[in-house]
Amino acid sequence: MENRVIIGGQWGDEGKGKIVDALSQDVDWVLRYQGGANAGHTIHIGPDKHVLHLIPSGILHKGVRCLLGGGMVIDPWSLRDEIMALEQKGHKVRDRLHVSATAALLMPYHMRLDELRESRLKRKSIGTTGRGIGPAYLDKIQRTGLRMGDLLLPTENLERKVIEKILSANEVLSEFYDAEPLPARVLAEELVVLAQFVAPMVVNPYDALRKVREGTESALFEGAQGTMLDIDHGTFPYVTSSNSTIGGALTGTGLPPRSLGEINGIFKAYCTRVGNGPFPSELLGEAGDALREAGGEYGATTGRARRCGWFDMVAGRYAVDINGMTGVIITKLDVLDDLSTIQVATSYELDGKTITSYPVLSEAIPRCRPNFTEFAGWKKPTSDCRRLTDLPAAARKYLEFLEKELGTLIVGVSVGRDREQMIWTETGVTT
Repeated sequence: MENRVIIGGQWGDEGKGKIVDALSQDVDWVLRYQGGANAGHTIHIGPDKHVLHLIPSGILHKGVRCLLGGGMVIDPWSLRDEIMALEQKGHKVRDRLHVSATAALLMPYHMRLDELRESRLKRKSIGTTGRGIGPAYLDKIQRTGLRMGDLLLPTENLERKVIEKILSANEVLSEFYDAEPLPARVLAEELVVLAQFVAPMVVNPYDALRKVREGTESALFEGAQGTMLDIDHGTFPYVTSSNSTIGGALTGTGLPPRSLGEINGIFKAYCTRVGNGPFPSELLGEAGDALREAGGEYGATTGRARRCGWFDMVAGRYAVDINGMTGVIITKLDVLDDLSTIQVATSYELDGKTITSYPVLSEAIPRCRPNFTEFAGWKKPTSDCRRLTDLPAAARKYLEFLEKELGTLIVGVSVGRDREQMIWTETGVTT
């Protein structure tokens, strides 16, 4: 089977977890390559609901191995809790989950610094999840942070190293934020106990993925967040702290470009965004509230209400191009079933000019005003559709427009939250 990369095409929350779950049953590996517990994947399998933050949804398939890659920042407390929750539901995890020794270790002081910084910024805050992601990546870039491989150190060495890091963080908490210090020895002792739980899963990723590199084992690369939240290519500074675009799949796993096969972008049939930052096609007031309720648009990680809007084709084409997407999958088409009309932002007005290319300058994006193309709704349920021919004509017309404008094939359409509510097509949706 050809390797496949799953990338969010919008501002995250596109339904990547369901798609990874659907596509991972026949692969050897599912590789998570960036982000941390700020991501959330909700998987519905019959009556069961699984909410995952660090572990790829491929873990729900027997025999599939999962790797938390070196591009991630990993909270070992959260990882332990997630593993135990899955095992309580009958899933064998620890014999199939591997953690890269090169992944950054996220500590409680990272979360505290995240909260304090956001609080100080007030109305200029980014709107982070408060999970400590930014401060953990900062320590990584400054080359001062701990890594998962440190959990393999002898107990005395690990405890000493952790206490030094916490005491250093306490100085920052005290001097810059006038905040209470964290209990260094207590947290160090907790981490020593956690190390005994996590250490057996810590691996050298170069050795673990040798057969993927050689082409004798298959892999599905799982991205978190979305293209427009990429630290380099997104709506900076209202972005995440890692590369959620295609480059992150390579740097976050250590695999070469030849290991990449199909690159599938995941797009909702509309758009959502969590946190602050520009969102040109946002729907405000009752219309936005109605779309949020219809789609159940509340964060799996934070429970925060997501901002909702129409599909943004300007941002969509940009995401397809910079990731080199070979195909896209449209999710939550069924959420639009009851709407009389549907709109797509096909261009922006910026300083009196019409543009169709996404402006990367941070100062320009908030000034963009969308121009919309309107479509008739289909006012029929789509949740039971399993073939393109089952879809209402108006739904087919809408998908055909998205496919043409995005410039790549739609290879799948999700029409519900459950695993089996999918329409797959190898040749696109255009007749």
